[in-house]
Amino acid sequence: MEVKKIEWRKTEPGFSTRKKPQILTIPEQNYFSIRGIGDPNLPDFSKRIQVLYPLAYSIRMSQKAGWVIPNFQLYTVYPLEGYWGLQEKFLNAPVMQKSHFEYKIGIKQPDFVTPEIAASAKQRVLAKVDPALLDAVFFERRPAQLVAQILHVGSFDDEPTTFKILDDFIKQNGYQRIEKEHTEIYMSDFRRVEEAKRKTILRVAIKKI
Repeated sequence: MEVKKIEWRKTEPGFSTRKKPQILTIPEQNYFSIRGIGDPNLPDFSKRIQVLYPLAYSIRMSQKAGWVIPNFQLYTVYPLEGYWGLQEKFLNAPVMQKSHFEYKIGIKQPDFVTPEIAASAKQRVLAKVDPALLDAVFFERRPAQLVAQILHVGSFDDEPTTFKILDDFIKQNGYQRIEKEHTEIYMSDFRRVEEAKRKTILRVAIKKI
């Protein structure tokens, strides 16, 4: 029997790489997530990424490992996402620095992934990752959310220019941001794609005024 494939780039909201800003509702979604603080250019951030991918791929490649997951569907592993804000003690700092960041990074999981499957995945990667970081990973069901988003192409340091376009779009359409934090979806692997060509979806939570 042919296994149906999840074509998330084509069928799921929120992964559009068109450059025009848009408003949309993101449904409830599953994630493997881990929290962190500080400069994402330092090794600690990379280590946290490195514990997420083995978990994601253990589920994606489960059939080859003889792990039978109920309702399994083929899919490409979802992109890495980051939810970015500032540590509370730096909220009033006169100049924002990368060391002030507080973040949650995660990789979305298909709807067939349950807490039980997630727990099994953690057991299966025990020998491959830092056990302390693995213990810090949690599986969560994020609620539906009304958002505005835009595609940014280029360096992360140039994001403020793109955010200005997004903020203007939000105001012009009668909405407002409901939090200072934002989400970044890394549609390009920033470890391999040159800075000028990186594609990152910038997303903020909003409400109607």
